[in-house]
Amino acid sequence: MTGREVTIYDVAQRAQVSISTVSLALNQPGRVKQPTLDRVLTAADELGFIPKVRAVMQARRGLGRIAAVAPFSSYPSFSRRLAGVMAELGDSGTQLLVSDCEDIAVADSPVLASIPVRGHVDGLLNLGVPMDEKIGERLKNRLPTILLDVRYPGLPTIGVDFREGGRQIGRHLHEFGHRSIIFVKEVERYQFDSPPNLTLAGLRDVLGIEAVHEVIVARGTNAGREGVAAVLGDADLAGLVTAFVGSRDLVAIGAATELRRRGLDVPGDFSVVGVDDDPVAEALGLTTLRHPYEESGRLAVRALRTLLEDPAAPVGDQRLGLELIPRETTAPVSP
Repeated sequence: MTGREVTIYDVAQRAQVSISTVSLALNQPGRVKQPTLDRVLTAADELGFIPKVRAVMQARRGLGRIAAVAPFSSYPSFSRRLAGVMAELGDSGTQLLVSDCEDIAVADSPVLASIPVRGHVDGLLNLGVPMDEKIGERLKNRLPTILLDVRYPGLPTIGVDFREGGRQIGRHLHEFGHRSIIFVKEVERYQFDSPPNLTLAGLRDVLGIEAVHEVIVARGTNAGREGVAAVLGDADLAGLVTAFVGSRDLVAIGAATELRRRGLDVPGDFSVVGVDDDPVAEALGLTTLRHPYEESGRLAVRALRTLLEDPAAPVGDQRLGLELIPRETTAPVSP
């Protein structure tokens, strides 16, 4: 469409929906059925629709507002990463809008899909929400975006090598004589190279596929406890396993708590390892893999600012290191 500004009416006509449906899709996408949302956003993409408020503010050098979208924002790791983001923003005056995708952590998240079209922010920090091709291309074409711990071709990523992190845990346990371990992870509703899956792959790189048994449990505060119950309820596994690895610290802590509740010693009977190095891990003496969440948040803001100042700036991927922190919950296997 040429010769005039594309309006919300044009989008509604192209998508064959009402004006109110377009408005709802842009402002409350979670309330719109997925097929309808797809039609509206695809129409906006095809027409090059830019909300009027954003068009005006772009001429004034931006809105002074960025968005951060995260899965499972109740997790301590999110708070740590967000702390890094806010520390880097400081008193710059930039507003930060945070959206939680806990209930819709799938590759076609309505929240993430609508942000590039709504025009209410200058840029986006994706703090780990997976994306399908449609969303990835929309972000590339419409909105300066930095990804953290997820990847999409053509969008800058700040992350860590979770597979190498799994190898670090595997080498630590191997040196202590552990030859059969359990990896407890919470159920995931999407299929991609998630941090838990990559960590599991790294463990198996070192210890072997047959030596690392995966246990998938429901997401929540009882995940570690359920993992222990599943293992100790299996006579074959219970007689072989000497270590538990949790996909995050709270899963590992739950496992250690349940083992001790059953009268077992940690690390005498079972070693336990977590991932993230949340503040509680040090207090409880948990061996864990330290993730630089705060640093990644700060670097993400710096990278986004570079893109906002010059959309053509060569902002590349950045890879941060993981560090195994040995503490009191791991020890050599008893003879």
